[in-house]
Amino acid sequence: MTVTLLSAPAKLTLSLSVVGVRHDGYHLVDAEMVAVDLTDELEVSDGEGLEVVVPDSGLEVSDDGENLVARALRLVGRTAHVVVRKSVPAGAGLGGGSADAAAILRWAGWDDVAGSVVLGADVPFCLVGGRARVTGIGEVVEPLPFEERAFTLLTPPVGCLTQDVYRRWDEMGGPLGAHGNDLEPAAVDLVPALVRWRDELGDAAGCRPKLAGSGSTWFVEGEYPGEGRRVVRTLPSA
Repeated sequence: MTVTLLSAPAKLTLSLSVVGVRHDGYHLVDAEMVAVDLTDELEVSDGEGLEVVVPDSGLEVSDDGENLVARALRLVGRTAHVVVRKSVPAGAGLGGGSADAAAILRWAGWDDVAGSVVLGADVPFCLVGGRARVTGIGEVVEPLPFEERAFTLLTPPVGCLTQDVYRRWDEMGGPLGAHGNDLEPAAVDLVPALVRWRDELGDAAGCRPKLAGSGSTWFVEGEYPGEGRRVVRTLPSA
């Protein structure tokens, strides 16, 4: 049996502005994203079925037909047995599920970046990788020159559901984030405990952390290793 190994890098959203809402309720964004060297690994072989192997994180990952890997296989009309070995935490704002789906699309030779948004707003960027400006609802990906940078992440043991954060943002009247991410006020209002981990990372780094996407991960630029913190580096596009 031939096994193909795929790598699925996480994405880090360095800035995010919500610039409008479409008639169908989808939010329009203007964001800068980078791929980082925190990766899930996928093993693809003949057959059918999906196994998701997750370290003891306290967060659940769906392994049923609604998992993004299963949906990506359906989108490209392929069948395969896939084992996903998770390192990117779920509900952390790092696009782990989207990265897994993008890895399957690349494996299948899918190159319709804008069309991949049917799987999720982060999938188009994860398909392109590197560093990019992302607009629309996520389907417009404009590559930017690669910059070699390091960041320190702190992911709390609580997750944030993207749809819940956007809903709270709407309920709050669309607040502007003062720290480069318009979703931060909504995420903190929804999960007040996030402040504790923000302050913990801020104390370690000596600067004010930013929220990654819809959360729950906080990040700062630079290397500040320590308990519960992970140093990552940017990756160029494949």
